[in-house]
Amino acid sequence: MEKLLKLVSAVLLILSTLASSQPQVTELFYSGFKDAGSNLTLSGVADIEKTGMLKLTNHTSRLMGHAFYTSPIQFKNSTVGKAFSFSTSFVFTIVPEYPKLGGHGMAFTIAPSKDLNSLPSQYLGLLNGTDVGKFSTHIFAVEFDTVQDFEFGDINDNHVGIDINSLKSNASAAAAYYKDSVSKQSLNLKSGKPIQAWIDYDSSRNLMNVTISPSSTKPKIPLLSFQVDLAMVFEEFMYVGFSASTGLLASSHYISGWSFKIDGETRVLNMGSLPSLPKPKKNHTSLMIGVLVSTIALALSAISVSVYIYTKKFKNSDPVESWELQLGPHRYSYQELKQATKGFRDKELLGQGGFGQVFKGTLPNTKTQVAVKRISNDSKQGLREFVSEIASIGRLRHRNLVQLLGWCRRRGDLLLVYDFMENGSLDNALFDEPKTVLSWEERFKIIKGVASALHYLHEGYEQIVIHRDVKASNVLLDRELNGRLGDFGLARLHEHGSVSSNTTTVVGTLGYLAPEMPRTGKASTGSDVYAFGVLLLEVACGRRPIEPKATAEAMVLVDWVWEMYGEGKLLEVVDERLHGEFCDKEVMMVLKLGLICSNHGPSDRPNMRMVVRYLDGEVEIPKDLRGPRRRKGGDHDHEAAFGDILKSFASSSSFDEPVF
Repeated sequence: MEKLLKLVSAVLLILSTLASSQPQVTELFYSGFKDAGSNLTLSGVADIEKTGMLKLTNHTSRLMGHAFYTSPIQFKNSTVGKAFSFSTSFVFTIVPEYPKLGGHGMAFTIAPSKDLNSLPSQYLGLLNGTDVGKFSTHIFAVEFDTVQDFEFGDINDNHVGIDINSLKSNASAAAAYYKDSVSKQSLNLKSGKPIQAWIDYDSSRNLMNVTISPSSTKPKIPLLSFQVDLAMVFEEFMYVGFSASTGLLASSHYISGWSFKIDGETRVLNMGSLPSLPKPKKNHTSLMIGVLVSTIALALSAISVSVYIYTKKFKNSDPVESWELQLGPHRYSYQELKQATKGFRDKELLGQGGFGQVFKGTLPNTKTQVAVKRISNDSKQGLREFVSEIASIGRLRHRNLVQLLGWCRRRGDLLLVYDFMENGSLDNALFDEPKTVLSWEERFKIIKGVASALHYLHEGYEQIVIHRDVKASNVLLDRELNGRLGDFGLARLHEHGSVSSNTTTVVGTLGYLAPEMPRTGKASTGSDVYAFGVLLLEVACGRRPIEPKATAEAMVLVDWVWEMYGEGKLLEVVDERLHGEFCDKEVMMVLKLGLICSNHGPSDRPNMRMVVRYLDGEVEIPKDLRGPRRRKGGDHDHEAAFGDILKSFASSSSFDEPVF
């Protein structure tokens, strides 16, 4: 047996020696990509232009492009466990769809595979919402980002960042270069002009330097210097290349030249000898018109056509108003959305409420499935709420928020375009006789996702966003049953440090309203937390917040669960359709957290940061809970507060049926 083991070891050693003796690629050089051929693997919308430019993306929204050297390159000596030094230089150009508005950016990438399990938009085609931050991804990237994403803590919408297994940069800096040892000059990544980048890694010092410049002369001082041992990130063989993506807005990302070398200084790229951007095709329309108008008959025809176009195209359209210029998301044409929803026909109707209707649609150009929210003329959600919804979420980016793709306004028609959520709303999945009952694991993942979204709204964005209408029908489920919070028609923004929003109108949905709302009329992060607490109980119990047909003791979900908790019967409130198939510890934690969040006193509720920590298991939930505090005075207890809400509901015009 011992001889056999020695023989196997010897064979493996010989094979290893033979493998290591095979010639390995250590240097790449492309002064243009015309002759790259099979040496580059392109995916997504990446393509090589006739001029020889490598084009990663175009002016199409929510797409990505990848270009990797086809063969893997050895980046680490597995025997000694040390990464090799490397250097690379490339020239890139970012041309935004609209001047000054990027979307999203590109990255130099070293990855264990050419086939990345990735998403566009803020993920830059590198990662997806599930893999962000996982060590197992083994992703190294230097990003050239043209959108500020608050989820990942971006410093601005024009920066360079070093990313390791995440889109939250380990080091970043506003795009700039040093003209000399003192003078630092800012550089606009989305200027449409070529920029050269140098990335140098010294494995002996574990030092990464990133440098950029608008010329071929490399500045002596790097923009970024970062200490990192890439042996902890790299596998032995990795793929090297580029990734880019577009979001709500789009940019074309070009690479005109690329030089790369292992254990040495990369060859010099001369920007003057590299291919330039493709020139726009010349328009000969004026010449054709000059010929056509040579006769009176054709001139009259041209005039008739012009009149027709004016009548059809401009007379029926609305002028762009000042508030529209401040909105970020893409504006769709009415005809495009009409075509997408097949004329807003009933078969495409997903749901309706006090606001109007939501239709399923397929955008004709990109074949992307969308949900189109059409706000009716007589809707309580009028132009002000419509603008609020766009302004509130136009710049919000989080994996657990329903993504707003764009909008449209035509005369009295107001339309919002969202990502289509294949599995509908949480409300439908819980109560409307679904084909399958959500398992506890699925429910727990959904509420964790919604908690993460609310934490982002309250603390992760540049302003505090108070949703004001957190409820099951506003939680949408995507293909993987991730919970995504949507419908921002009632949302309000205010600055960090202020106590609450300045509105005094009671808005929201009966059953989710915090007890203080009828008295003060002021929404706050605490009132959002209360609604989330009700949602937690709703998901765990499989019961709506208010059950009119139930007994008086069980009509209000929050009161009923408090009563059952006081009697030591908390597990008896769990949804019977789960048939006992759940984690007792998780369920108890969710139920207790729901009670804490929906406590009568705002000061007794945790903030969403603490809620996320509870759900992630970082902090233990208290074993014993203090019952809901009641205000002094016999007619002002929790039951009376609910009566106040009913009175407010009867007199308020701001309550809606479950929406979107």
